[in-house]
Amino acid sequence: MSTDEKRIGVVLMNLGGPTADYAVRPFLYNLFRDEDIIKLGGGKFQDLFAKIISKFRAPNVQEDYEEINGCPKGCMGNKHCLNRKNSITSTCCSPINSLTEKQRRGLEKHLKKVIPGHDVNVYTCMRYWLPFAETTMDDMVEDGITHAVMVPLYPQFSWTTTGSSYRDWETKRDEKFGHDTPWKEFHVKNYHLDENYLSAMNDRIDEALAEMDEETRQKTHFIFSAHGTPMLEVRSGDPYTTEINQTMEAIMEMRGYDHDYWLGYQSKVGPQKWTQPNTAELVERHIEYGIKNFLMIPIAFVTDHVETLFELGIELVEDLEEEGYEFENLKVMDGINDHPQYIQALSDQVLAKLDHEIKLDEEAKSESLKVSAE
Repeated sequence: MSTDEKRIGVVLMNLGGPTADYAVRPFLYNLFRDEDIIKLGGGKFQDLFAKIISKFRAPNVQEDYEEINGCPKGCMGNKHCLNRKNSITSTCCSPINSLTEKQRRGLEKHLKKVIPGHDVNVYTCMRYWLPFAETTMDDMVEDGITHAVMVPLYPQFSWTTTGSSYRDWETKRDEKFGHDTPWKEFHVKNYHLDENYLSAMNDRIDEALAEMDEETRQKTHFIFSAHGTPMLEVRSGDPYTTEINQTMEAIMEMRGYDHDYWLGYQSKVGPQKWTQPNTAELVERHIEYGIKNFLMIPIAFVTDHVETLFELGIELVEDLEEEGYEFENLKVMDGINDHPQYIQALSDQVLAKLDHEIKLDEEAKSESLKVSAE
């Protein structure tokens, strides 16, 4: 390696999801043990709470994942997935695993084109299931990484998502290396107003609308749905809800406010009071007022997983029908997943952090713009 060449490692951080039926319970345990999400003070009491609630919730959650199994023809996830290692076809794998892997591959391919003269590797680090931080760090050491950029797959910052991932990463990193981390490290905080990210969202909205006839399109109301967060976090200054609103308004401004739109929150866990209104209750209220056509827009989720495919795509519809609510059309927008403009948004965040570390010449900048246009 020349003195000017850098070995760049980009770490995509996501929450992860179970890869098989046996993984559902430990996945939930890891989730509920996280004191950034369920604030019970940590320690033995939090551990006991996590064990109890994961035990009782696992059977139902397993059924949910079986309905949206993300790898029906064999493992499409990370190289550390046990299904891939053991050549197992799972019937209970979260789609977040294969979709995050597609994002990883897409970003790595893109960065290799736009950063000439440097070795680039993109990694995945999951918060609640494989691969965990320690495994990702081992890969980076093996690859001789000199400069690392941490990129959350959460456009809006929250202490319960990006904050939790960074805290876990830094704890494991310090345990492993002490003060001798082998790479120079940079952190992306948020990118909720990134033009390419917003364009990717609007492109998915347009794709969903294009599948409707003109009359349905005209009557459709947008329901933006974000993962809820405890009100305790909001009152303590967590910027998440503010950034969610900013993203929604920016999307609608780009569209010229072409549809009526509303915002709800979903996926409440634990005993605390969470952000309102609840997405399902918001839809019910609209139906009661005579609105019958909806496009559900997952605004805080960049990969399709249980919150989008099951909670919005299956459970919401079934619950409305069981409770006697009549509607004409309820469609869930596809996640942006590995949309080219989202990959470009991630690339731009990486390059911004490396601005003073690598020299990106005019030819490379032109290549970046060309790749984005493609």
